[in-house]
Amino acid sequence: MAMELSDANLQTLTEYLKKTLDPDPAIRRPAEKFLESVEGNQNYPLLLLTLLEKSQDNVIKVCASVTFKNYIKRNWRIVEDEPNKICEADRVAIKANIVHLMLSSPEQIQKQLSDAISIIGREDFPQKWPDLLTEMVNRFQSGDFHVINGVLRTAHSLFKRYRHEFKSNELWTEIKLVLDAFALPLTNLFKATIELCSTHANDASALRILFSSLILISKLFYSLNFQDLPEFFEDNMETWMNNFHTLLTLDNKLLQTDDEEEAGLLELLKSQICDNAALYAQKYDEEFQLYLPRFVTAIWNLLVTTGQEVKYDLFLASVCERPHYKNLFEDQNTLTSICEKVIVPNMEFRAADEEAFEDNSEEYIRRDLEGSDIDTRRRAACDLVRGLCKFFEGPVTGIFSGYVNSMLQEYAKNPSVNWKHKDAAIYLVTSLASKAQTQKHGITQANELVNLTEFFVNHILPDLKSANVNEFPVLKADGIKYIMIFRNQVPKEHLLVSIPLLINHLQAESIVVHTYAAHALERLFTMRGPNNATLTQANLTLITTCLKQYVCP
Repeated sequence: MAMELSDANLQTLTEYLKKTLDPDPAIRRPAEKFLESVEGNQNYPLLLLTLLEKSQDNVIKVCASVTFKNYIKRNWRIVEDEPNKICEADRVAIKANIVHLMLSSPEQIQKQLSDAISIIGREDFPQKWPDLLTEMVNRFQSGDFHVINGVLRTAHSLFKRYRHEFKSNELWTEIKLVLDAFALPLTNLFKATIELCSTHANDASALRILFSSLILISKLFYSLNFQDLPEFFEDNMETWMNNFHTLLTLDNKLLQTDDEEEAGLLELLKSQICDNAALYAQKYDEEFQLYLPRFVTAIWNLLVTTGQEVKYDLFLASVCERPHYKNLFEDQNTLTSICEKVIVPNMEFRAADEEAFEDNSEEYIRRDLEGSDIDTRRRAACDLVRGLCKFFEGPVTGIFSGYVNSMLQEYAKNPSVNWKHKDAAIYLVTSLASKAQTQKHGITQANELVNLTEFFVNHILPDLKSANVNEFPVLKADGIKYIMIFRNQVPKEHLLVSIPLLINHLQAESIVVHTYAAHALERLFTMRGPNNATLTQANLTLITTCLKQYVCP
């Protein structure tokens, strides 16, 4: 059944959309039911688009855009052997009008329509929507960055799946079609936007818009280069890499953010450029070789001056593991600077970590114990340590030994104030000693230059032997984790000494501490190898103690 594109129907739709925003369920739910009942009618989506174009009420416009996006999400895909939920005439009309409407709408509505275009594009592009790219690329000429950013945002939504799709002839045919239409205009837009950044270097509002564009352009570069190195980008590598390098070394006070936790536009752009450089260093090593030393230097300088962004560490970690780039790191001064100015500061236990430990223990455990901390500064610094140790184990171990001793001395001066120094020392030793690790067996290969047993006896056991299981909970958790991951390296007699201490910590008030204690005991009793026979003798003690402490009244 068709709904007429009339003022009366637009008015009815407006009233029902208003009611869907009512906090009273008695008003809201019937309105939602009504919209569901009419969404199968021809012209319903066109009425929504007309409404968000012509309504004078901004709340109704936004509501119509969200309703339209959700309608597309539910109904656009054609499922075999099921009825087509949107008639062909509506499909054609939507595709004919939505790009123009999206680009001429305010940003809040633009984002909703951009998402709708992406959903349609996943199903119809390129075969059933061959003119989509041409229509989008033509808008680059507008000079209006509200429009241009709308195009870039939509293109990013469409193309980011190239990062995750399995290789196939069909996929590469689509990417080639996109490259033929999009690569040159994107490159020209990239160059023009960078020139405009110089022209408007003192205009904060203009720079924010331009840098939003550069972030999106950089994301598109990553998506279009992910599957393989396209011939166009190989031929134009100098243009892209020289400009990426310039942006990486750029510093503009107008774009700096005061928020330590949240990255600003400049940091987001530099982070994406690091991703792009890492992609080329890992996948297109030979072609990128000429440019890589400059990027290593630029990223290294970023780390020394800011030390804030995880992606910078990850880039250096991926590069320093490669034999033919080790000359970039072998200078003793470079190694010392990386250790002192990049790794050590990023090993520190920050206020956000402390807050998570106390108030969001489940998330803390997931990140720290289960290895989902891939995007944390600590984990990135740890990966960088391991990368450097691959070729410079002796010098790096020597440099860090001095830092570990210094941190432990600071802790000893005033433990209640300086406990974070010891936490960093334990984390540093763990990073330094861990060469290969599995969830099941802990560390399977350790740095022989680190005396793990001596460190355990002198600095881990004393904390666990403390009568107060609730004192210094972070250090207790560190010590228990040390036992867990180095259980194959620490001699069995020390592991046996640890068992009653771990049992004591099952009573700790800290959720992290008593969870780690339980986890450590489980790991010790499921060990396979020479230590296992002796350890299992302690099973009875554990069971008896647990029964006495937790079952008996």
